[in-house]
Amino acid sequence: MDNFTVDIRSANIYQEDNLVLSDVNFSLGKGQFVYLIGRVGSGKTSLIKTITAEIPLKEGDAFVCGFNLKKLKRNQVPKLRRKIGVVFQDFQLLSDRSVYDNLLFVLKATGWNDKSAIKQRIAEVLDMVELKFKDYKMPHQLSGGEQQRVVIARALLNNPELILADEPTGNLDMETSEGIMQILHNLSSSGISIIMATHNTQIIKKFPARTIRCEKGKVVETEQAAEIDFESLME
Repeated sequence: MDNFTVDIRSANIYQEDNLVLSDVNFSLGKGQFVYLIGRVGSGKTSLIKTITAEIPLKEGDAFVCGFNLKKLKRNQVPKLRRKIGVVFQDFQLLSDRSVYDNLLFVLKATGWNDKSAIKQRIAEVLDMVELKFKDYKMPHQLSGGEQQRVVIARALLNNPELILADEPTGNLDMETSEGIMQILHNLSSSGISIIMATHNTQIIKKFPARTIRCEKGKVVETEQAAEIDFESLME
């Protein structure tokens, strides 16, 4: 299991009492990048919520960032989630605080107290997303692409092993999206595993990568972009 950030074997994934995905077998190595695709309602969100332990695993086996989801105790969930960074489509930044204070809020909430260490870490993550000199700005003073970069910086604060990016380019134009994709691929190259849920067919074609698809209650590996029925993703 040490070579995998995510390793799911023979898992049945339920949403309450409804079986959503059956016999899921999926592994993600350290530093791997994978697209997660599928129609609305196909089970993508349920799979992501299982990985973050929001949905408990009832049947099968799954290891995420070294945690056994089958045996995960409630008090271990926050420890697991500290190893997972989440990037949302709709940013979810605190509108009444500067970029710096948005990041400060997360660090304080996750137990950081040393002021110099906090300052250094915020500078590091903003540098990683090329926003080093915009820490004083308010969210409304930033473009959509810049706001998404702040969201990625926020996801990086606690040195995650895994980033879950849910439609990170969904509200952005193509040029801006390409900048976000470059950052995500750079992070993947640095050793962070990334699962990106998307409907953006242009992005998948322009930045081809391993792709898994949720369809008809199964999780299916799709090796080549040419094999993807892009029209079905838009339904």
